[in-house]
Amino acid sequence: MTYRKFKADYLFTGEGLAAPGSVLITAADGEVQAVVPSSAAGEDIAYYPGLLSPGFVNCHCHLELSHLKGRIPKGTGLVDFLSTVVRLRERSDEPAVVQQAIARAEDEMLDGGIIAVGDICNTSDTLEQKKKGRLYYHNFIETIGFIDKGAPDRWAHSLSIYDQFGGLGSIVPHAPYSVSPTLFRLIAGFPGNRLLTIHNQESEDENIFLSSGMGDFQRLYRQLGLDISFFRGTGKRGLASWLPYFYRNQEVIAVHNVATFEEDLSGLPEDGPALHFCLCPGANLYIGNRLPDVDLLMRRGCRLVIGTDSLASNHRLSILEEMKTLQERSPKLATPLLLQWATSNGARALGIGDLFGNFAPGTRPGVLLLEHLEGDSLKGAKVRRLL
Repeated sequence: MTYRKFKADYLFTGEGLAAPGSVLITAADGEVQAVVPSSAAGEDIAYYPGLLSPGFVNCHCHLELSHLKGRIPKGTGLVDFLSTVVRLRERSDEPAVVQQAIARAEDEMLDGGIIAVGDICNTSDTLEQKKKGRLYYHNFIETIGFIDKGAPDRWAHSLSIYDQFGGLGSIVPHAPYSVSPTLFRLIAGFPGNRLLTIHNQESEDENIFLSSGMGDFQRLYRQLGLDISFFRGTGKRGLASWLPYFYRNQEVIAVHNVATFEEDLSGLPEDGPALHFCLCPGANLYIGNRLPDVDLLMRRGCRLVIGTDSLASNHRLSILEEMKTLQERSPKLATPLLLQWATSNGARALGIGDLFGNFAPGTRPGVLLLEHLEGDSLKGAKVRRLL
């Protein structure tokens, strides 16, 4: 068997830094064989200045929105952002334009070291690109429908998209302000729907609307031409409004969490689903110029992962840039910790920890080189895919 041997100034395994001088050994096809001391690695060791890491896992993306890059102004706030996305999608760009944008966006993720993606799908627009098998995708087929009597039609639409993807993925709710109780129950009870995701507490307006039925989200529904006069609020904030729908044997990636506070985390039920909290700082700054309270999430022991969101709400689909943004705003965030969120934590959240995210024997996580590190700072870092 032909082996490849990688050595760098630092070797991040997915869980932490390996001992100085460690060597990563893979088969020619990229399957990890071992991480060993250089004294046990033999000859033909390739040295690279920088840090070696498994490939990145992007836990939240909307690849199908790639054609909207640069078409939505920054800083509009969530309500105006959402209404603009709906309006632009209704205009229906030429299919060729949409497909070209999807292909370019996937190229960007590949070049940026991403190896696996949790991708939100409202349509089958990304299907042909995904058939090429260049990245691993978990397809989150998104269901939207806030008016309960429309639930059967909304559910049938989501099932049709799910079937087009060959049943590879999950059917998931968009957000608690856009999914009716009946739809939530259909999603939670769908056979095999173990892994879920939901947009959670992306703004305080969302919490106000869910708890009282009031606030700026009323304007969103007026713009959409929907009568939601029936809704008087749940009496609960965002997280508490949707969490009871799901079961202990399910896992949920809660995305954004900009307005997730101590009161939301202090009462989490022990018999609820396992939660992963996904940070998308680039999109949060693009839409509302505000980030989640990462210190709080860490203090509460939340499992953290990273996503890019879409090119409708971000300049790039780059996990490295997301880590840079987090570290710039919170310099005490150590690079190995951020890398753990971007690799092994993300892989576990998507249920693929036995394939990606770490340099354990038998995995094929890809091999990245982070160059131009400045001590523990990612500020000037660039990523290069070695395998």
